[in-house]
Amino acid sequence: MTTIYYFEDLEIWKIARKICWKVYDYTCRDPLRRDFTMVDQLRRSSGAIMDNIAEGFERNGTKEFIYFLSISKASCGECRAQVYRALDQDYLTEEEFNELYDLLTLESQKIHALISYLKQSNHPGGRYTAKK
Repeated sequence: MTTIYYFEDLEIWKIARKICWKVYDYTCRDPLRRDFTMVDQLRRSSGAIMDNIAEGFERNGTKEFIYFLSISKASCGECRAQVYRALDQDYLTEEEFNELYDLLTLESQKIHALISYLKQSNHPGGRYTAKK
């Protein structure tokens, strides 16, 4: 596997950023933009996906990264549930729902795959690697 030096280079972070952008785009439109509580919850959960990926990566330890990835994966589920609520309230079209749902599902799968890879890896992370 290629060494990644910046969280911005992670595919899962790029997908999370796209999810965030789409959520912000949809929450700026009527009628959803008037439901302040739902807007806040959607923005927070989508933002938490990318933020926890970044924070875990910057901790520079594999165990910490796995921990934050699991929080990020949970935020995918939270956001997916909120997207259902937005659909049920006719805040999103079926097409908008499907687009977000597919991205969130893909993101969850990719985060799960990275967690599985990291758990099998015996590399503890840069924080725990002896300096020469």
